[in-house]
Amino acid sequence: MSFMAARLAALPAHLHVWPVASPRDVRIGRLEVEADELWRFVTKKTNQQWVGIAMDKQTRQIMAFHVGDRSHARAQQLWANLPAGYRDRAMFYTDQYSVYPGVIPATQPKAITKLARQTNHIERFHNTLRQRVSRLVRETLAFSKKLANPIGAITYFICHYNLTKAAALPV
Repeated sequence: MSFMAARLAALPAHLHVWPVASPRDVRIGRLEVEADELWRFVTKKTNQQWVGIAMDKQTRQIMAFHVGDRSHARAQQLWANLPAGYRDRAMFYTDQYSVYPGVIPATQPKAITKLARQTNHIERFHNTLRQRVSRLVRETLAFSKKLANPIGAITYFICHYNLTKAAALPV
């Protein structure tokens, strides 16, 4: 376990994201981000932890994530983890969860229903994440006793996922 803890601690904080450096790097003309959350418990079912994820709609890279309770503070931390270019210029597509309008500036969010199909990529990523990280599978016997373990497993998977997406990006 100490070997795994050392490997997880060595993962980069930037998640191998290739964010756009300037507005001229945006191919379609605007930055779009899908944001959503999924939940899992740690140690016992009453200790629910929510994984907030922000994905670039064009490149499908995971820009940021944060694990915590389902509160305004967790949404603010997810916002703080985003690269500055996205916080300044991106249009955000979210579900109608009440904390997002208080965190994302009023000129940027776009709360929508699931029927509008603007968050379908992030919802699909949730399925991929649950399939690949056994701690997130529903109705499983694999669960974590410490919060650091699922955070490390999620970070590891997202770094690998972003590297495969970055390799597919046009130069």
